[in-house]
Amino acid sequence: MRTVDVIIVGASLSSAAAAKRLVDAGLETVVLERSRLPRHKICSGILSPRGHRFLLENFGPLPAEVLHQPTSCRGVTFHFPSMVSMPMDFFGGPTPHLHRKFSDYWAIQRSGAEVHDQTSFVGLHDHGDHVMVQAKRNGEPVEYRARQVIGADGPSSPVVRAVYPEYQKSIPWFFVGQKFHEIIECPLDEQYFHFWFHPKLGHYTWSHARDGRQIVGVGFKRGDNFAGKHANVVNYLAEKHGVRLHPHTEDEGCGENFGPSLINRYVFGKGNVLITGQAAGFLNMIGEGMSCALHSGAICGEAVVEARLHNRPMQEMYRKMIASEVQRTTDQWNPLKIAFARPHEADFPAALMALSRRDRVKVLRDMWRFVVLYKEFKWGRQIMRAAMQRSLFGSYSGKLWQ
Repeated sequence: MRTVDVIIVGASLSSAAAAKRLVDAGLETVVLERSRLPRHKICSGILSPRGHRFLLENFGPLPAEVLHQPTSCRGVTFHFPSMVSMPMDFFGGPTPHLHRKFSDYWAIQRSGAEVHDQTSFVGLHDHGDHVMVQAKRNGEPVEYRARQVIGADGPSSPVVRAVYPEYQKSIPWFFVGQKFHEIIECPLDEQYFHFWFHPKLGHYTWSHARDGRQIVGVGFKRGDNFAGKHANVVNYLAEKHGVRLHPHTEDEGCGENFGPSLINRYVFGKGNVLITGQAAGFLNMIGEGMSCALHSGAICGEAVVEARLHNRPMQEMYRKMIASEVQRTTDQWNPLKIAFARPHEADFPAALMALSRRDRVKVLRDMWRFVVLYKEFKWGRQIMRAAMQRSLFGSYSGKLWQ
């Protein structure tokens, strides 16, 4: 049995950020990763300016091998059924296009933590003054003893399931899949991430260039037909945008949950077990989760350090410190903030006002029709309730957090 200060489950960007804070504070930290590193990670790789700044400040300049081609992204282009398109540049200029297989491994290495790959988390038991963690390495059981455990293991987090067995059954899940196509002709600007507000295409539809191929991605309720949804999008791109692609050569997909950030229903753990990153529910609008994963991971690591230094309850400290990241992330989904502030890292209000009055009406109508697609999840009242709390009290309530 190995005894350490902190065990982190998942070799993710949020894990690397947490580990950096812990190691810098002198805490012995071990990261458990079920796959062999460097491991594949399903992700577009389009990083926000805020995430880029974090990597530079905490891990240094990015080496060339952690980037896809094109190596950078200028911003986001929104497309609407009315055929209005809105390109929006990121504040501060282009950002890196990360190859997650190598960027995550690079960040984990730079964190200074000890990494045990090919080691799968099995379960845990919190004894109050320590946590026992059960795992398997190459099929053989191994055990760890730690003061704290951090779950940084993605949206389908086994750590969350161990702490809250019923939580993931209580929230709606989506399947997010992308297929890779060799390009015949593609008028879409490769310097932008393209997103469609089109209810007939799916709950989340995107496309962008990567390593000489075009990604066509679609998100929808889990259980629907991926092949059919994808074919519909490919046909639409050909008909409406002149995108001509060869049949896909590769595909990938995963389960995702968009709900917690929209309705302020995060899960942060209990006792000596903390949850961070996408496992906690952090996801920026348009599906970029890397920047909030990095920042929430760093806050999680800092909370462990501060709680130990000041002999304060771990969860109390973490929830107090994480409120700033909740505010920043949930603001991106807050309709009042979108309408009257600048919660995103590209200027949607300015892009909207640059359109003709007629096109602005079309865009607002199309966005409303798209939002109605989510009506069945009954998020509308919860989103507006959270928006009013933010407006009246300056922050979001933590009563729904777990």
